Amino acid sequence: MTVDAADVSGPYRLEDQVGFMLRLANQRHMAIFTERMGGELTAVQFSTLVRLSEVDGPISQNALGRLVGMDAATTKGVLARLMARDLVKMEKSPTDKRRYMLSTTQAGWDLIAKLMPLACQITEETLAPLNAKERASLLRLLSKLY
Repeated sequence: MTVDAADVSGPYRLEDQVGFMLRLANQRHMAIFTERMGGELTAVQFSTLVRLSEVDGPISQNALGRLVGMDAATTKGVLARLMARDLVKMEKSPTDKRRYMLSTTQAGWDLIAKLMPLACQITEETLAPLNAKERASLLRLLSKLY
């Protein structure tokens, strides 16, 4: 089937589409994150380590993946890289020998403490074009989308 240019020149404008705008905003944020973080952690590794540090006690890989919004395969790979750096440890569950439980190591805690102020600066830089009211509105509205 051939599409004539006149058939697609309707009201659809790519630059007005939410997915396109979100992708561009995410690209901008990821560029800031990558530059400022200096290779310490990827954004996904950082999110995983922060979530793991927020839970009370060890947590299963499946539960952690859900908290970070990742599928099982992605979670496994991210955790493998964090464990290789001794930032996360995995131990068998004392109540279910088939299950492994994850927790933050001291090195993980130390790195989070070091990077948290930087993460706040990254958020500040990402939101810099917005005033305080716009920032609050954006964050509130984004939270409704997931």
